[in-house]
Amino acid sequence: MAKARKDHRGRALRKGEIQRKDKTYMYTYTDPYGKRRYIYANDLVELREKEKRLMKDQLDGLDVYAAGNADLNFVFDRYITTKTELRRTTYTNYTYMYDRFVRDEFGKRKIGTIKYSDVLYFYYHLINDKGLQINTLETIHTVLHPTFQLAVRDDIIRNNPSDGVMAQIKKKPGRNHGVRHALTLEQQRAFMDYTAKSPVFCHWTPFFTVLLGTGCRIGEAIGLRWEDIDLEKRVISINHSVTYYPRRNDTTKCEFGVSLPKTEAGIRTVPMMDAVYEAFQEEYSEQKEEGFNTTVVDGMTGFIFSNRFGNLHNPQAVNRAIKRIYESYNAEEVLNAKREKRQPVIIPHFSCHHLRHTFCTRFCEKETNVKVIQAIMGHANIETTMDIYAEVTDMKKQEAIQNLSRNLDVF
Repeated sequence: MAKARKDHRGRALRKGEIQRKDKTYMYTYTDPYGKRRYIYANDLVELREKEKRLMKDQLDGLDVYAAGNADLNFVFDRYITTKTELRRTTYTNYTYMYDRFVRDEFGKRKIGTIKYSDVLYFYYHLINDKGLQINTLETIHTVLHPTFQLAVRDDIIRNNPSDGVMAQIKKKPGRNHGVRHALTLEQQRAFMDYTAKSPVFCHWTPFFTVLLGTGCRIGEAIGLRWEDIDLEKRVISINHSVTYYPRRNDTTKCEFGVSLPKTEAGIRTVPMMDAVYEAFQEEYSEQKEEGFNTTVVDGMTGFIFSNRFGNLHNPQAVNRAIKRIYESYNAEEVLNAKREKRQPVIIPHFSCHHLRHTFCTRFCEKETNVKVIQAIMGHANIETTMDIYAEVTDMKKQEAIQNLSRNLDVF
């Protein structure tokens, strides 16, 4: 059996520990890439404290990270653990998007080797090969950009390779820039009229009336309870939202959960227009006869809207219903227009969020006080409201000039 090595005070030295001739101590180890490394200390206690930190750093992967050899997945995992202020739904959405689109491919690239062109190529790959829309890509970019920025701040990489990539993507001619366009007034009327008159889809009418008449986000509308509305004063209190995400890390099964609205500005009251008031009245009368919703989500009950199984609507199901309605309408409209020898009023592809955008557009067409619009919409930033208001104003300018030209006889 080999004799244990000791220092000058008779203390046994561990493997890798050496006392030097000047009485200082050295610990020798091999890093994950096979390179010999050394740490030094004036006494054995100090040396062993450094060994403990080294062991912890190695377990955490920090030595690999510091060398710029950690992969992007390591940096993202490190970044997301620092985001303690994120709401659970936002955290879940970020990790879901990263795990689905980044982790198994691009995420395995070493952080120190990723260049601007690599990120640009990866984004084009997601658009062209994976069929992602710009809105989805922007969510991924929202996660990747600060991940790279963390490595910049930690002096692991010099520059953020994702800087300017989205701007470059959006420069491409004909590219869908992710701008949501509202339904025209004609399209909005066609959609609601068809839904109301259809024996298959008419049960959706109150829900879509509320979406189009309040500008609620889909989670806010799904989460509305009878106690959140005052039919006497005709006001709606928006104070929470219902989400539909995986609630545990060990499953992909989605479950309903209650959270605060998207932003602090999202907590608001919205007056009811007549159509919305009547939709609530209709829904209440029907439920009074057939029974109220008994779904319980995080202790909350009394939800207004439910599907045919008595459960809450989930956004994907709402979008599927919208798609079925406008596809059915368009098929009939094409035939009717051909028979009547006129141009058909075609409803474009849209999702439930377009209904919120459509409400805001109609509101901007009639209201000039942008702060009022912002308050009703629950926009955290006035810039969001101004973007929609500016788009509507441009449209109104064109209409005004066209009306002027039709009414002048001098041309």
